[in-house]
Amino acid sequence: MRVAVLTSLYPSAARPFEGIFAERRWLGMRARGHDVRVVQPLPFAPPAALARALGRADWAAVAASPRVEQRGDLRVERPRYLHLPGRARGNAERFAARGVAAIAAEPAPDVVVCDYAWPAAAAVPELAARGVPAVVSGRGSDVLQVAGEAGLGDELARCLRAARGWCAVSADLVQRMDVLAGPPGRGVLVPNGVDLERFAPGDRGAARARLGLPAAGVLVLCVGHLIERKDPLLALAAFVRGAPEGARLAWVGRGPLRDTLRRAADEAGLGERLLLPGEQTPEQLAGWYTACDALLLTSRREGRPNVVLEALASGRPVVATAAGGTGELLDGLPGLLVESRHPEAVGDALAAALAGAGQGALAPAALRARVEPLSWDASFERLEACLRAAIEEARAA
Repeated sequence: MRVAVLTSLYPSAARPFEGIFAERRWLGMRARGHDVRVVQPLPFAPPAALARALGRADWAAVAASPRVEQRGDLRVERPRYLHLPGRARGNAERFAARGVAAIAAEPAPDVVVCDYAWPAAAAVPELAARGVPAVVSGRGSDVLQVAGEAGLGDELARCLRAARGWCAVSADLVQRMDVLAGPPGRGVLVPNGVDLERFAPGDRGAARARLGLPAAGVLVLCVGHLIERKDPLLALAAFVRGAPEGARLAWVGRGPLRDTLRRAADEAGLGERLLLPGEQTPEQLAGWYTACDALLLTSRREGRPNVVLEALASGRPVVATAAGGTGELLDGLPGLLVESRHPEAVGDALAAALAGAGQGALAPAALRARVEPLSWDASFERLEACLRAAIEEARAA
């Protein structure tokens, strides 16, 4: 298949950690013999030096992102568009126009995948008018936040109805997209895979030695952006309640709430027992999973968290608040999925998981067995079937 990917989130030399699972998907599809090109329109931004002088590291990263970049076997094009604060619909239209223009400049693809539903789905009506089938791929906030807080549900629904189909990484998200668009049962589940070679049970002591951590004591791990949606203060409060004395809490990731979390940890008396190593490569992250005793996830919204897949593949228990498709991965593991967002409830679940870690259903081999069917090859096969169905439907129309 000749596939064009229109997306707002993809790694670059300037932002290597943004959208790494999207890159994993499309590099994998390219390796399976498909002709894949990626178009990622970015806003105009002031020169990187000026942006840094203004204290806007995000603008600097956008400005420094190459307009054309070869990443592995994939060519990534980044045309620029005008982004105006507070103009969500207009920004989406301008994003879509630049994306469609770039896609149209090359031989027509068999199908366009709007990866991260919004604003990429805004391109669907124009693609349909040109006779190019499009599939909208949902991952989480690109559907849930857009349809809810951003007030763009009607617009996203209109674009979904113009598409040849849609897919999402969790059954929960598929259902929500179906409800938005109207016809139930049309969406397709295409979950992300997990790299079962990279993320695997290992020697905890050796992993800690490589990270420069003490061999003794409990280590609870959180992975994700330090943003409100991940609720790091709830994670901290649950850790204080549920972890044993002397335990350490490590948060792998970056974000605007870093200093807020540090201050709260100092006030709680954690001091150096809160570790903030920043963003990590997948290879480094695998070491953190091996080193930890449990993963803690306190998100308010989720698609189907990759961190849960990775932790389970590494043989580590996961305590998580009920959000989106998280429960689909923890179904049948009593006590690990917490319906309440009260620190006491989450903390008590963490304490129980730490006490039972390594035994019975929480033994490393048992946890890994739950995700072994979720390989990347299985994910690619589902995606291929979804895209072929869209192409055939368009040809039959």
